[in-house]
Amino acid sequence: MKRYIFVTGGVLSSLGKGIAAASLGVLLQARGYKVRIRKLDPYLNCDPGTMSPYQHGEVFVTEDGAETDLDLGHYERFLHQNCSSFDTTTAGKIYSNVIDKERKGDYLGATVQVIPHITDEIKEYIANDDFDVDFMICEIGGTIGDIESLPFIEAIRQFAYAVGRENTLFMHLTLLPYLTTSGEIKTKPTQHSVKELLSHGIQPDILLCRASKLITEDERKKISLFCNLPQKNVISAIDVSSIYKVPSNLHEQGLDTVVCNHFNLKSKKNPDLTPWASFTKKLTSPEGEVNIAIIGKYTSLQDAYKSLNEALIHAGVTNNVRVNSRWINSEEITAAKAESIFSNIDAILVPGGFGSRGIDGKIEAVRYARERKIPYFGICLGMQIGVIEYARNKCGISDATSSEFNSNGIPVVGLMTEWHHADGVETRDTHSDLGGSMRLGSHESVLKKDSKIHNIYKTMTIEERHRHRYEVNLNYVKILEDKGLMFSGFSPDGNLPETVEIADHPWFVGVQFHPEFKSRPFAPHPLFVSFIEAAMKQSRLV
Repeated sequence: MKRYIFVTGGVLSSLGKGIAAASLGVLLQARGYKVRIRKLDPYLNCDPGTMSPYQHGEVFVTEDGAETDLDLGHYERFLHQNCSSFDTTTAGKIYSNVIDKERKGDYLGATVQVIPHITDEIKEYIANDDFDVDFMICEIGGTIGDIESLPFIEAIRQFAYAVGRENTLFMHLTLLPYLTTSGEIKTKPTQHSVKELLSHGIQPDILLCRASKLITEDERKKISLFCNLPQKNVISAIDVSSIYKVPSNLHEQGLDTVVCNHFNLKSKKNPDLTPWASFTKKLTSPEGEVNIAIIGKYTSLQDAYKSLNEALIHAGVTNNVRVNSRWINSEEITAAKAESIFSNIDAILVPGGFGSRGIDGKIEAVRYARERKIPYFGICLGMQIGVIEYARNKCGISDATSSEFNSNGIPVVGLMTEWHHADGVETRDTHSDLGGSMRLGSHESVLKKDSKIHNIYKTMTIEERHRHRYEVNLNYVKILEDKGLMFSGFSPDGNLPETVEIADHPWFVGVQFHPEFKSRPFAPHPLFVSFIEAAMKQSRLV
């Protein structure tokens, strides 16, 4: 029998529902249960693919090419399993499906309404899966009280009674603010949030209370009394220095015990969180540190590069060093300022991105890394920028550019107009829809034997996740290679350059894909591990 756990949030956004859901998944896995997590977002976009990172943070990409909320990255990293397009939906997708059915006449002339048609579509999504799991955890995006969330809250209320309350659990995450002036934690915001949830017919079974310190027994008793649930079901979710401490912290608070008791379940095995304790110990007590400059244009919001940041952490722990990420806005970089900006930097990384803003600064960063022999890692756009810089400054193509930035220059990087997939050939141009129109998901690459990247992966073929619509122009590959830029990886048909490197450089690698999406705490990505090793050599730690 499958059990369903619904995770909601109140008071304000960004409380950490995704981390809480993923951490609960870890604890249930540690007890021997099979777990899967899904995200239901109430916004009307079909997916976050066209949303600014300042609006919604990073766009995470699954193996099968779904553009998703960054919480799916947490799910994958914590549970060490791949998510798919089946594990995410939005109000936009739900409404679109209902409208498509109405146009086809599926509702037999009925007046289409939020209840029952939208709520039925949401329930169908929750129930429609072929995964053999013991627990399906469903995180509901947004905050209780938001008007756009109402159909989802009503749907899970109905769903709980359809499958039986004995097979469902509602976990609500709230905030307990601490007032320094009075020196006390205030429970009223939590009380009001639960009251709002109750007004929609849902009684939470567990409260996760975010706070800066452990809540006292008196505070727990007060919350229990006013929120109508047992005192042991009020769990402290205290602030921690690393998200990787959350599973152990919630285990110490007894969250997994409360969940198993709710479902009258006995653990299949005793939970062992030793790997998490070992990981966080290395994270907090490293033997050295390296400074990595990350050159982007969304640097004021680090959630825009969430998977990248986590991949660097994973590689740092593996190498037993602290990775100090120096977030540098590419618009601030010029040739005159480069020396001062990159002083005390051990390696430079240019991540993916879109648009022309800040491109000149990124090109200058690549030039500095190449000429000063500083380890350089270019990801997606970062690889394309590396190719453009090389074409300009090593091959004499002064107006080399990407057609994404400039239609008048020499397009050493250009828009792919034909995309081949299982259903045939799809033709696109600059006027095509932006949403879902990129090269997305896992694709195979063939590596050149004895290249640096081949030695890092230790295999001739790799599969990595992509998210881009521009590619390096094959017509310029020979010109670039004649001047020393090695194209060390291609798509199996040889038409799409996938990786570049410079042989006489300590560590200069560009990849068209996004390796950060596949890095895990206990399985760090080899490219990031090697990159941090190169940074350690640069800083003379090894």
